[in-house]
Amino acid sequence: MKIYLIAGEPSGDLLGARLMKAIIAKHPDTEFCGVGGESMQREGLKTLFDISDLAVMGLAEVIPSIPLVLKRIKQTVADIEQKKPDAVVTIDSWSFSARVHKALRKKNLHIPQIHYVAPQVWAWKKKRAKTMYKYIDHLLTLFPYEPKYFTPYKLKTTFVGHPVIESPVVWGSREDFRTRYNIEEHQKVMAVLPGSRKTEVARLLPVFLETAEIFHQKHPEFKFVIPTVHTVEEQVRSMVQKSNLPIIIVNTESNRHDAFAASDLAMAASGTVALELAMVDVPHIIAYKVAPATAFLARHFLHIQFVNLSNILLGREVVPELLQDDCNPEKILYYMEEFLKKGSLYERQQEGFAKVKEILGLGEQTPSANACDAIWQDIESNK
Repeated sequence: MKIYLIAGEPSGDLLGARLMKAIIAKHPDTEFCGVGGESMQREGLKTLFDISDLAVMGLAEVIPSIPLVLKRIKQTVADIEQKKPDAVVTIDSWSFSARVHKALRKKNLHIPQIHYVAPQVWAWKKKRAKTMYKYIDHLLTLFPYEPKYFTPYKLKTTFVGHPVIESPVVWGSREDFRTRYNIEEHQKVMAVLPGSRKTEVARLLPVFLETAEIFHQKHPEFKFVIPTVHTVEEQVRSMVQKSNLPIIIVNTESNRHDAFAASDLAMAASGTVALELAMVDVPHIIAYKVAPATAFLARHFLHIQFVNLSNILLGREVVPELLQDDCNPEKILYYMEEFLKKGSLYERQQEGFAKVKEILGLGEQTPSANACDAIWQDIESNK
């Protein structure tokens, strides 16, 4: 079998890599082609182009990238048409994925078209759920509450579970990390996670670094670690050079997981990384900033109480959300100090993390293996 995979950003790239492993474990003769990042490439994918071209968020950031994104859509569709895979599986990045699926539908290639990770129609664009069946054959969701938004509208939808529960992050070694970077017994570690997109890093890292400088003056026993990815590593290193803080930058998956295990506190961009912090019980806040125009539109069109996935799953805030103007050193420092006290906020967060792990679990198989089985059923039924 030949599977065409498309992941448009680092979080989708990690999902894609785990899916590839699960498929190979069950179907060793499978070939992969498509678009992916460094994690999928390590599993054997030869990517059609660098996914950093697609990792853009926010209206003001997207507009300048439109010509390049349109070129990549056309290029991807042409590649699928030429390779004739047994299935096309897009992973997250619905804005890009949807345009690829729409173009493929027009060509009547009779290939199963599957999307992995539901777009957040419960947050905005609820009408989108009514039309997705026109462009894809099957939607695989990460959360148990999502199928109900799509199944009433003729779209086959399967909850497979969230791969964060199978993430190697839970195997990270606190001891190995502390030994590797000469962290003494009395010293502590704060993880700084400014995101995997260039626009995220540009907006969040200056705030995080300013916060870290103030925090370090009061708590000199702390060191800081920034786990980063290929798409933004050069940018991160350039920005950190201007700081006098004791900062460790790590860029491999194993080092990243060890860094999480070694962290006593964290400040992170909103996204999957916050779920990983929850998996290893690291007290943290999430923060996010977008362009003013994007924020204005979000306030008018987003219909959600929370943006953090742990909070959404629980229906209550256990992870403080510092967005836009609230994303500032003063507010971040307040919560860091509260975590250090290990009082009610700390306890509430730890209890919440335990509940999140329960919600995301699913049966005997891993979520990636469940996704593999769902994809294979579509392929077999299409023969």
